[in-house]
Amino acid sequence: MYHKRLIDNYLIEWKTDSTRKPLLLRGARQVGKSSAVRQLGKQFEHFIEVNFEESPNLATLFTTDLNPHRIVENLSIFLGKVIVPGQTLLFFDEIQACPAAISSLRFFYEKMPELHLIAAGSLLEFAWQSLPSYGVGRVRSMFVYPFSFDEYLEAMNEQLLLEAKQNASFQHILPEAIHQKLLNFLKKFMLTGGMPEAVAKYAETGRLIETQRVLDDLYIALKADFTKYKNTVPPARLVEVLESVVQQTGGKFILSKASANANHVQIKEALDLLIMASLVLPVTHTAANGIPLGAEVDSRKKKLLLLDTGIFQRILGLNLADFLFDPTSTLINKGVIAEQFWGLEFLKYGSPYTQPDLFYWHRESPNANAEVDYVVQKGAELLPIEVKSSGKGSMQSLRQFLKDKKRPFGYRFSLENFSEYEDVKAWPLYAVSNFVKA
Repeated sequence: MYHKRLIDNYLIEWKTDSTRKPLLLRGARQVGKSSAVRQLGKQFEHFIEVNFEESPNLATLFTTDLNPHRIVENLSIFLGKVIVPGQTLLFFDEIQACPAAISSLRFFYEKMPELHLIAAGSLLEFAWQSLPSYGVGRVRSMFVYPFSFDEYLEAMNEQLLLEAKQNASFQHILPEAIHQKLLNFLKKFMLTGGMPEAVAKYAETGRLIETQRVLDDLYIALKADFTKYKNTVPPARLVEVLESVVQQTGGKFILSKASANANHVQIKEALDLLIMASLVLPVTHTAANGIPLGAEVDSRKKKLLLLDTGIFQRILGLNLADFLFDPTSTLINKGVIAEQFWGLEFLKYGSPYTQPDLFYWHRESPNANAEVDYVVQKGAELLPIEVKSSGKGSMQSLRQFLKDKKRPFGYRFSLENFSEYEDVKAWPLYAVSNFVKA
């Protein structure tokens, strides 16, 4: 069963755009790229899917000639299916396995713009290393992530709850019973994560234990893919560094803690590959004195997020019983999943046509350190974000930022309902989409 995704609306807009370009869906493995395209394909008279990993012999159709008319003619003959511009959606899946097909995309835009063409793949950045160009300005990228919390509620058939959440604000505060219901769904979402297979399993069975088995299978499959990343980096080192990312989440990533068997250069190479594969997302330190935030970064200081909270908690070894049934515990162990959840949600609700950077602020002082989990730009404003795993907190670091940067307001996300203090606006942790769209 297909569960509705935020990207569906963007794909429909692309379908009807008379000036559309070939579309390239980018993102990690198993985040739902192919399923979304197949769902779109139902709106066409013909849908043709070419998977270059399943049918590597099809790559020979791109080796000598990248003329799109000849490629389409040869594909029609080989597949025994008619490809009709305007009526057919042509889908190149796992396109990273055929770099020449990536190069051909630009020519489809130039010589066959009436054909609806979508390509998708993971590890695309590795394929591009062997290409002089893939058609900048002639191909449109769209970034795909795992399910967001809003999408998860939709998949759980909680449309009324989702609508209530989306309409909530400081002027329209949710009743406590509905607020608590959202927190309960949020807790389960952090355990399930947003990987489509895990969400579908929980929607089908309602049993977290079966979802955890799916997440274990997904993690095993992701590790098996490490052999494709680069011949010079041992898969065991990639696993070691990835698991260190999980262990160090919430603080600055320290290379020397990542491996006892590799030097800094080797660890950094492994980390760069994981970032290129979209499994790890960096949060870079910024001085946050003005916009753009990227103008004053310290690239040596990074915090790192794993792609999905579900896989994260499986690697972390979180005790599900304590998480779900201990009323005295905070929402998240030491807040690391809460902080990760916020950063991932912020990316998921942004425009899929860009891949924004994430930033944080940290002040080191002999007397007292101060750190703000995220700093984001909305319009011409810099907004400091603090994420808490409970409904309490002194907010000293947030207020230190406001003082140092002369900002009027800070923002805290926690278990608390919508609330306003003198200099802090408190948002529920489940309301990241409300904040992005405000």
